[in-house]
Amino acid sequence: MRMNEGVEWAAHVCVLLHWLDEGGLTPAPAARLAESYDLPAAYLGKQLQALARAGITESVAGRRGGVRLARPASRITLMDVVAAIDGPSDAFACTEIRQQGMNAERPRREFSKPCGIAHAMRGAELAWRRELAATSIADLADETGERVADRARAHFR
Repeated sequence: MRMNEGVEWAAHVCVLLHWLDEGGLTPAPAARLAESYDLPAAYLGKQLQALARAGITESVAGRRGGVRLARPASRITLMDVVAAIDGPSDAFACTEIRQQGMNAERPRREFSKPCGIAHAMRGAELAWRRELAATSIADLADETGERVADRARAHFR
């Protein structure tokens, strides 16, 4: 499975926004967020818009405006970020090719249950989604050394 690179960017920005919020440095300008990771501002802007539509981030207008997390980082999961950027669609779509070709003439009742491939793929995807849903932005921030968080905050001072 390959995800849009925007998922990585969005997750890092959410962690960064959490650190900045802890340091009293939010909201942060979108251009500064892009600069922090040497990302194209226009493309990161699209990721930030997707996060905002999903209720993960919000924009604050004004001279000291910018972007901030819309809710506590402990209540934003990595699955929330993935769904915001890549959409909620399943990674695997069974097209039931087993009902074609050599089996085209067989009665449909023989195919009433999903095949083993569809079953295995669905199980793997559910496990993946559960793992992402069990990991919050706060968890990710906590797993990163405090020195990294301090450097990030210093970059915005």
